[in-house]
Amino acid sequence: MPEVAVETLAGIPSTAPLLARAAVTARGRRGDTVPDRTLRVVGVPVDRERLVAYQRLCGYAVGDTLPQPYPWVLAFPVQTALMARADFPMPLPGMVHLANDVTSHRALDAREPLTLSVTAGAIAPHRRGRTLDVRLEAHVDDELVWECDSVYLSRGRGTEDAPRDDVPPDAPDGPAVARWRLPDDLGRAYAAVSGDVNPIHLHPLGARALGFPRHLAHGMWTWSRSLAVLGRGSLGPSRSRVWFTRPVFLPSTVELVRSHGAGPVTAALRSATDPATTHLVLTLDVGEPAEGGPAA
Repeated sequence: MPEVAVETLAGIPSTAPLLARAAVTARGRRGDTVPDRTLRVVGVPVDRERLVAYQRLCGYAVGDTLPQPYPWVLAFPVQTALMARADFPMPLPGMVHLANDVTSHRALDAREPLTLSVTAGAIAPHRRGRTLDVRLEAHVDDELVWECDSVYLSRGRGTEDAPRDDVPPDAPDGPAVARWRLPDDLGRAYAAVSGDVNPIHLHPLGARALGFPRHLAHGMWTWSRSLAVLGRGSLGPSRSRVWFTRPVFLPSTVELVRSHGAGPVTAALRSATDPATTHLVLTLDVGEPAEGGPAA
């Protein structure tokens, strides 16, 4: 296979202009392969004020240890820059986040500058359009400290006989361990701390313009908030997988259920008014990850 070209950016790009450009150029994007390109930013510092705001909004104790989803937040503008390029074959507006598979190789300290890289992978047929794999990595110097494989859905004409999605485990039964009333402005609050200003999260009009009946909570907030409830295990060496099964429309009330006992934890976020409606399922395996390779 040809070697992927690595392009080093001068710094973290601004997300809002990139999203605007992606919206203007969305029509007509088509193709079956992505450019062989990795975008990288070296020596990204952690803004402590922004980190504290994120920790408070997502339910973590304030401190210098980065929550497991936080490198994804830092790399999001780089990912957006890659997907907003003119030669990218899929439109960014309206793209739906389906899943993440994340490995933290150790605890990450806010004092450590990170080198962040993003590479788009395979495009595959789906019953509701096409999916895209995206690989994100964080290094401290030459040490791979965090990695994430994300899957996105570009909605459109689907393929009936496309392979089924990676199926999440069953949601646990039992009483909720947490319950939250999500306000109408949660999307705007999370956008302020994450930089993800996708209009589907900010206002009903923006969401309806992209085919959703109402604006919806960021899936990355629901995953992060759920991990925070499961304790401090995900702050150190750990692996979590999350499947975003149904959007959480705002405002709404949700509750978290989890498994108990030894071994990996399974948790699910469900509707408080309709417990049969599951918004996400996640697994968390705490401990030393498999040595020296990407998440399996």
